[in-house]
Amino acid sequence: MVDAGKLNTYRSKRDFKKTREPSGATEIASSNRRRFVIQKHDATRLHYDLRLELDGVFKSWAVTRGPSLDPQDKRLAVEVEDHPLDYGDFEGTIPKGQYGGGTVLLWDRGYWEPEGNRSPEDALAEGDLKFTLDGKRLHGSWVLVRMNHDRTGGKRTNWLLIKHHDDAAVDGNGDAVLQEDSSVASGRSMAMIAGGKGRGPKPFMLAAKGSAEPDAAWDSRAGLAAERRAGGDDPKPANVQRKSRPRKAVSAMPTFIAPQLCDTLARPPQGEGWVHEIKFDGYRIQMRVEDGKITLKTRKGLDWTERFQAIGAAAKGLPDSIVDGEVVALDEHGAPDFAALQAALSEDLTDNLVFFAFDLLYDANEDMRARPLSERKERLRQRLPGADPLIRFVEHFETGGDAVLRSACQLSLEGIVSKKLDQPYRSGRTRSWAKSKCRAGHEVVIGGWSTTSGRFRSLLVGVNRGDHFVYVGRVGTGFGEAKIRTLLPKLKEVEADQSPFTGIGAPLKEAGVVWARPELVAEIEFAGWTGDGQVRQGAFKGLREDKPAAEVEAETPATPDTTAVPEPIKGAPAKSRQGSSGKASVLGVLISHPDKVMWPDASDDHPVSKLDLAQYLEAVGPWMMEHIKGRPCSIIRAPDGVGGERFFQRHAMQSTSNLLDLVTVFGDKKPYLEIDRLEGLAAVAQVGGLELHPWNCQPNEPEVPGRLIFDIDPGPDVPFSTVVETARELRDRLEELGLVSFCKTTGGKGLHVVTPLAQGKRDKLTWPIAKSFAHDVCAQMARDNPDRYVINMAKRLRNGRMFLDYLRNDRMATAVAPLSPRARSGATVSMPLNWSQVKADLDPRRFTIRTVPALMKTSTAWTDYCDGERSLEMAVKRRGKVNEAA
Repeated sequence: MVDAGKLNTYRSKRDFKKTREPSGATEIASSNRRRFVIQKHDATRLHYDLRLELDGVFKSWAVTRGPSLDPQDKRLAVEVEDHPLDYGDFEGTIPKGQYGGGTVLLWDRGYWEPEGNRSPEDALAEGDLKFTLDGKRLHGSWVLVRMNHDRTGGKRTNWLLIKHHDDAAVDGNGDAVLQEDSSVASGRSMAMIAGGKGRGPKPFMLAAKGSAEPDAAWDSRAGLAAERRAGGDDPKPANVQRKSRPRKAVSAMPTFIAPQLCDTLARPPQGEGWVHEIKFDGYRIQMRVEDGKITLKTRKGLDWTERFQAIGAAAKGLPDSIVDGEVVALDEHGAPDFAALQAALSEDLTDNLVFFAFDLLYDANEDMRARPLSERKERLRQRLPGADPLIRFVEHFETGGDAVLRSACQLSLEGIVSKKLDQPYRSGRTRSWAKSKCRAGHEVVIGGWSTTSGRFRSLLVGVNRGDHFVYVGRVGTGFGEAKIRTLLPKLKEVEADQSPFTGIGAPLKEAGVVWARPELVAEIEFAGWTGDGQVRQGAFKGLREDKPAAEVEAETPATPDTTAVPEPIKGAPAKSRQGSSGKASVLGVLISHPDKVMWPDASDDHPVSKLDLAQYLEAVGPWMMEHIKGRPCSIIRAPDGVGGERFFQRHAMQSTSNLLDLVTVFGDKKPYLEIDRLEGLAAVAQVGGLELHPWNCQPNEPEVPGRLIFDIDPGPDVPFSTVVETARELRDRLEELGLVSFCKTTGGKGLHVVTPLAQGKRDKLTWPIAKSFAHDVCAQMARDNPDRYVINMAKRLRNGRMFLDYLRNDRMATAVAPLSPRARSGATVSMPLNWSQVKADLDPRRFTIRTVPALMKTSTAWTDYCDGERSLEMAVKRRGKVNEAA
């Protein structure tokens, strides 16, 4: 049931005795997919209203110039009030004098899915909603980005609507789609609707029962009648005829369902309730069977029925259904062979390809997606007769995933897919499906190729990382004469004058290099990442026609230097990660000189090697990333260990790994480093990065403070128990001002008290405000107890006292990250603590690279960190009142 308060603004602007717009009282047809509509609205100014179904209402934006299919066009989208879901079937005229008076046409409608791991609610709150549209006119990937100056609120919040690069995008003339002037629901033009002519719209939201489709064939006037029965005041439309019309029989099966995708893991998930299937090295295909008509579509909805005619013919005897599966070519041993699949497609010899069916989405008109996987697979088994060798049911294994993966690797298969038996089918990437690979396969985008004496030599390839198309190296093996003959014409079709690569390490033009538009996706096999983010020993397997280049991002491949089953990440012994070449691989990143000593010992008389450092960062990385991701980060590097030369790196250098990201900050032309993925931590270890010092800003908001850090730095003769007392006093003072604080060791002789800050619409939080507040808190402590505290950083003043360092709360100031190692004796770590641990006998030297991974497995420290975010603006006001009272 929708929260009535969500529609208060909508209803307050309308007089339902005068306008035909729905009041939100009508019962809406249920749907397993989120719906969207776009209404062309000729009001004071012609615009297009984008509405996305979320939390029982339509989140709505007025797109002033309409959507564009050209990714270069950024269209202003003004956020407006939430609309009721029955508005998705409204088409007609709003009387003049009423809010939004003018003509409304249903220009597009269909389904949408959020992209990424965040919930759509969180993405909207953060001002960056990426989503996929599956409509009658609009398709593919889009993004709504809130404009920065609108984050603090106002009468209207402005966003930008942008099309992502994919198969549905066009270069130039992105407005051409707006020339379509007919309703997708009624076929009427704006003029016909304004004149009250033509048939009313077919419903999408107001189906009598079941899940309505965009092209449903019954009259939505029944919906209007239902609203009147529910108590709405919508008057009888003048042009509505009460004569009933016969209804056509309509299939409940959609034409296409966005597929469920896998998370990527280094090893199969553990625990009960998981089953494991062989991972097929082929093309993901969705088979739709209805009345003997077969449709075969790729994961992006491209119709490939003609390309797989033999499979289509074999499916004609199947009952009506939608089946998820994979088309595969098998070698002479019955194993999937991607190269053979490519050859079959390029030569149009597809009669022997096999469709492996692994999930049932619809059984006749019954939607199976909400049912558990166990039930879907059993029903699928019953529907497949098993007689035709071109359509095969995919069996699964309920034994331990490690054993299944080991068997798959021994058979030279690509890997396995693990699935939760009790989970429904959900479009998009989920954690209830996970893939584990035997070999390091990867998809890359071709950005150019090289020749020698006119002969093809290698491909120059890249992947998408944020806003950059980054160069990841050359692929020079895996090409036979037949492959080159097929590949070269396709390369020449995308030949370009300029390099498409951006970001770190982009190659320069040299003799024999030909650039290409980044449109062709290649499948490669390689031996992991080098330290600077290049593919190692890449071999070409074939082109992928089923995946848009915009979707190709870096993923961590399986570690090829290990045994058949990848070892667990945490606590793996060094020898299991090291190859015979004297090099090792962590998170797929090549670690050169892995035995180089970075610390003489970790208070245990055993040296800490470069490989130990990389494996430590790998073990704590998932926890650490939450506190460094999205923030500029400086690195203290000591390539020859703590006893050698050190330097502080904040900007990218020529040799910087492209596994690190770049961020430009105001006032500095050189981009700063940013670590936004686990592989980046391994790349830091590879270059001897011993300490990580991120900014204290909000993630992806360098100009907005995200936390306060109070650094308690004791003089040489101050016992640590006094440092503990100071931290607890700071906590109490901050608590009186309404702030929640957390504590961590610095890895040295002090402690950090950390306060997470909320950034609400009302807050106008700036760095000067944050620094001033921190100064005032420390200054007050120094005034109250001058024999214990100083806020002057001069070391001569610290004898017997503690320096309360508030200076880390400035715009470009940094502080050591939680769990970062320190370039100090004993390989100590900046360890997050519960306040119950902050007591007189606390010994910060026990937290080292060697001990912390095991401690973090059971620690609950900082688990509620995000819940502790509070408004600094309110704390400033409270402090002012305290000062007035004093």
